[in-house]
Amino acid sequence: MKTLIALLLLITTFAQAQDATVADLKVQGHKKLKASFVRKISNIKTGVKLDSAVIEADIKLLKRLPSIAHAYYQVFPADEENTYNVFYNIEENFTIIPSANVYTTNDDEFAYRLGLYEFNLFGQNMTFGGFYQKDIYDSYALNFRAPYLFSRQLGLAVNYQDLTTQEPVFFDNTTSDYKYNNESIEVLGLFQLNFNNRFEFGLNYFTEDYEYKSGATNPDVPLELRVHKLLYKLIYEYNNLNYDYQYVEGFRSIFNFQYVTSRNESQLPAFLIGWNDFQYFQRFGNKGNWASRLRLGVATNNDTPFAPFSVDNNLNIRGVGNTIDRGTAAIVLNTEYRHTLYEKDWFSLQGNAFIDAGSWRNPGGDFGDFSDSQNIRVYPGVGLRFIHKKIFNAIFRIDYGIGVTENSTQGLVFGIGQYF
Repeated sequence: MKTLIALLLLITTFAQAQDATVADLKVQGHKKLKASFVRKISNIKTGVKLDSAVIEADIKLLKRLPSIAHAYYQVFPADEENTYNVFYNIEENFTIIPSANVYTTNDDEFAYRLGLYEFNLFGQNMTFGGFYQKDIYDSYALNFRAPYLFSRQLGLAVNYQDLTTQEPVFFDNTTSDYKYNNESIEVLGLFQLNFNNRFEFGLNYFTEDYEYKSGATNPDVPLELRVHKLLYKLIYEYNNLNYDYQYVEGFRSIFNFQYVTSRNESQLPAFLIGWNDFQYFQRFGNKGNWASRLRLGVATNNDTPFAPFSVDNNLNIRGVGNTIDRGTAAIVLNTEYRHTLYEKDWFSLQGNAFIDAGSWRNPGGDFGDFSDSQNIRVYPGVGLRFIHKKIFNAIFRIDYGIGVTENSTQGLVFGIGQYF
């Protein structure tokens, strides 16, 4: 009843204040997060017209930030006539987050990744951290991301990675294993055009090193390959998602385009690659959430065993295995229904039922490969989510997928965060 009365008073206030102005924006409930940062990225400021639509957009933006678990607003008359104080009330997330992933390699050996990230560095929603990975070989990475470093619209990201894994390479209906190393440094400019649209653009300089370990060989497939590459990257995101703790509603589209050149064009010619993720989320009642992701991707159709799109447990098809195939184009659909089974205070237990399906174009093939039964994978399954509502991305997920198409497998997939 109190909430209804407050809402009616607020509507009445706005109706009577068409020409009203904001006396001050006040931030409450924050601890580590800086009030100056909230004012910096908000469109409501002292002296502007009081507009409920602008306030709602600010709150929607705040709830997307890693440092904020929930946000809401209040409006009260100020001392001067026809002026109002706007209060943004913040419930913060805990943002120093360790991560631990445990899985098995293609040789059924024990592998793990340990990481630590701060998602609210200096109270400015900057992300800094890294990880160490043991997957037969040692790997590590460092990442820095500050989307609002220079202004509400301009930011910067810098990433360093030294990743070494054992990768299967497919050719002539056979498979061989290579020790693969990718060492890279990436610098990206971040530009927020408006509330819904943002861009990332920049360069990635990296070195790829393939070293043959075991399996089939072919005179046309090198046993060793080391090449320096330069990658030009453009990302465009349209984001109209609205968050309410673990629930998500709305639509998002992320387009990623890359142009890759190498110093040795005779071995690995320049190529283009692009993909788009379309995501749609819908609430069902108080506890249900339907989530879907459609990925469409295509790359230069080089006839190479090192094709860019892979079929993998952790990327697209839960239960299929670790990098079981590669292609130069992909269509993947992930859809699942999430339902809250138990919720109290900071904790929520969520169950889900999903279907992951996809198909790939073979290297050097054509788009007819998408309909080839050997390239189609369909994996239904079920899973659980253990969610800490006051720690950013503190979602431990377990999924079990069972293949129903030709030459299928089944298996568990563990991870941190929702699958998509």
